[in-house]
Amino acid sequence: MLYVPNIIWSKHLPKDYEQYARNENKLLLVLERVGEVLVTVIALVFIDFNINGISLWSLFLLISFLLMVLYEIYWIRYFRSEKTMRDMYSSILGIPLAGATLPVLAFLLLGIYGKNLWLIIAIIILGIGHIGIHWQHKKEI
Repeated sequence: MLYVPNIIWSKHLPKDYEQYARNENKLLLVLERVGEVLVTVIALVFIDFNINGISLWSLFLLISFLLMVLYEIYWIRYFRSEKTMRDMYSSILGIPLAGATLPVLAFLLLGIYGKNLWLIIAIIILGIGHIGIHWQHKKEI
């Protein structure tokens, strides 16, 4: 749910994206890259995220999943759009910068569900970089 749309996106960049990418804050870019690696490794290595039965605690997992469904809807909407920078940094259901915010929130809730402090720390690092870069691009638009 996370990587497939991003792979497709690499072939459907928004118009003028390279112009914005050149101006990205280097610290935010480092935080984003480090966060991506940490989140991916932690999500694959730890088993804390498997369904352990149904309880009230499972709401964190359910909401995380629903946020990822919204993320997929965001991508479908983007791929059907004119693929402008405004399309890329649009909101969905009032959630700003949906393409950056939704996966960060989903993985944060996954970390809470799994009671995995490492994932929570990693997603905060990723969130600062990823949402920060998207916020910077949105301001430039």
